[in-house]
Amino acid sequence: MGLFDGKKGLVVGIANDRSIAWSITQYLHQEGAEMGFTHLPDKDPNRPKNENKVRKLVDPIGAKFLVPCDVTRDEDLDAIFKTTEETFGKIDFVLHSVAFAPPQDLTGPVHDVSREGFHVAMDISVYSLMAMAGRARPIMNPGGAMLTLSYLGGERVIPGYNLMGLCKAALENAVGYLASELGRDGVRVNALSAGPVRTISASGVADMKKMTQMYEMFAPLRRNIEVEEVGKTGMFLLSDLASGITAETVHVDCGYNAMGAPPPDAYEKMGAE
Repeated sequence: MGLFDGKKGLVVGIANDRSIAWSITQYLHQEGAEMGFTHLPDKDPNRPKNENKVRKLVDPIGAKFLVPCDVTRDEDLDAIFKTTEETFGKIDFVLHSVAFAPPQDLTGPVHDVSREGFHVAMDISVYSLMAMAGRARPIMNPGGAMLTLSYLGGERVIPGYNLMGLCKAALENAVGYLASELGRDGVRVNALSAGPVRTISASGVADMKKMTQMYEMFAPLRRNIEVEEVGKTGMFLLSDLASGITAETVHVDCGYNAMGAPPPDAYEKMGAE
């Protein structure tokens, strides 16, 4: 028997086969989960690029539905949770993998972020989790779980992460409040903070290559993570194996978050270069 046999859930935010949400989804599927999915709306309905990218991944694993969702639109959020309830009745998990900031605001310094860019980034990256939690609560089984994705830039200053760091800080704080509120219904809420993974979202972050090199030198395991490691941990946090874990930000970063200074051999490597 799989850990998710008989369990049903909603996955929001798969963009392509490099998405962390897709890695988590594959492990959920292996353990028997039934899932519905969303995709970014396509500008041209006659050329559904976003839908086709996600459909190519989720149809072979038996997706119960695939619907468009713009998380800035309450009508879209209402529609996906209506579809979820009509399809499954009650659900056991929600995976939230949504983040965005306008490129011009993301790549520039925080002090120069536009008011509109800040609003858009927080709306999509943070408020969407809160809005989904409110809609998921009435149809979530006791023992259910919600999971969102974060990064160390929400806890520490990571040059180049900029505006998204502010969003992740707010997101992780929201996880705690949501965990307190939904905990009365037996529902857990956690965040998974992964090391650098080359996703569409990460492609907009400056100095991504340098971030990866830093992990390889400074992390206790002296390497960066593999996306499969994030996938397995995400599946674990949504499973009954993590029944006592809520309001947490769980790091999957080879220990990088624990380091206050580079290990001695990192200095040697930097000297050699």
